[in-house]
Amino acid sequence: MLNQLVLVGRLTDDPDLRELEGGKKVTTVCLAVPRSFKNMEGLYDTDFIECILWEHIAQNTTEYCHKGDLIGVRGRLQIRTIENQEGKKISKLEVIAEKVNFLSSKKKE
Repeated sequence: MLNQLVLVGRLTDDPDLRELEGGKKVTTVCLAVPRSFKNMEGLYDTDFIECILWEHIAQNTTEYCHKGDLIGVRGRLQIRTIENQEGKKISKLEVIAEKVNFLSSKKKE
């Protein structure tokens, strides 16, 4: 069985590194990924996909990438059950990054 995907897109915001109580580092980035075909109006739609990055991948991405940079993400899909504000349990589909390639970035000043 296989659970793997590859995304190439642009960061919609600067990555923001957070440290959790246990000391693990994490950041969530949103990738703007244009579709490869035009819609009925003759325009390309764009999907906005959230990706979760852990530990050294999160640190390096935060250090070297910023809004608008083109990155490649190889990862897996994960379904997590969370409770919303009304107390209802909902399933959330997440992309967990296993490798990130910097396709157009430079170290932040």
